[in-house]
Amino acid sequence: MPFLPDKALLTFITREEKSLAPYAAKSRFASRLRLEEGSTLRSAYQEDLYRIVRSRSYRRLAHKTQALSAMRGDHRRTRLTHTLEVSQIGRTLCRLFNLNEDLADAIAMGHDLGHTPFGHCGERMLNSLAQEGFSHQAQSLRVVDTLADGGKGLNLTLECRDGILKHSKGLGPVLPKAKDLPISLEGLVVRISDIIAYLAHDMDDALEAGILSQKDIPIKVLKIFGETPQSRENAMVTDLLANSSPQDNTLKLAFSPLMDEHMEYLRAFLNEKVYRNKAILEDMEKGAQVIKEIYLAIMDSSELYGKLPLSQLASSRSQAACDFISGMTDRFAIDFLKEINS
Repeated sequence: MPFLPDKALLTFITREEKSLAPYAAKSRFASRLRLEEGSTLRSAYQEDLYRIVRSRSYRRLAHKTQALSAMRGDHRRTRLTHTLEVSQIGRTLCRLFNLNEDLADAIAMGHDLGHTPFGHCGERMLNSLAQEGFSHQAQSLRVVDTLADGGKGLNLTLECRDGILKHSKGLGPVLPKAKDLPISLEGLVVRISDIIAYLAHDMDDALEAGILSQKDIPIKVLKIFGETPQSRENAMVTDLLANSSPQDNTLKLAFSPLMDEHMEYLRAFLNEKVYRNKAILEDMEKGAQVIKEIYLAIMDSSELYGKLPLSQLASSRSQAACDFISGMTDRFAIDFLKEINS
């Protein structure tokens, strides 16, 4: 007798109920903004992941800057490779904590879909220009809700959407206050994984690019985190495991006070020595200027505004400009500016 798809899904859900911790998100309780028939091949969170990785927004991450311009080196991390690293860390943590790996994977894969080209310099520029303000986490949610799939949106589960929106709070605390917590532990795991990923790996890019040398790294950083991205990642993951515990029918995720202090120190070090490095800022500020010129051109030209895809889904010309610009890759933004200026 063949193993029918609906039977396979039932078997998977039963296994999920038996194997995951009681405080883990369960796919059978997941809900979407719009009712639709469920897949007989995948759980709700697997379906979220399936939709995200097949979207054009996801594919464009391969050509968006992470911390250092990918156009200056083939081995520098892009927004896509960063996303994959966040996913890998998130899945590892969920497996160790008996949480739902599929939900964490979907949140991780979707968390930066709305990020601008040219990294956080691009994001800050668009935020300074946009009438409504701009943040990549809110834009990522707008992508999956409204803009993806030609304006249909992906209709993801509420848990995935919430995790995407709450994955970041700039330079806020690693573990947020209660009011900022995601509704799922898997969402919190992705937030932590995002921070672990860039703390572990952005230094690696800076060393390879010659922005930093080993002698520039403070002794206290080397002592706690080691010399490689793998050792830095493992130090943070191991500390999180050692200091987290089930409490009151949930899981209390925590770093030791010492690790928390050193993670903040490492963030400050990277911010000063890497993200604000003169050569890096020159690259990123050139990109931010590209964004500014495109935005102002759209705001000034009704003809250009009229050609924007999906502009009918925006509440204002400013939002339409943000939708269009944040979806660009670094290379497309540069080429588009040349085109409209020619």
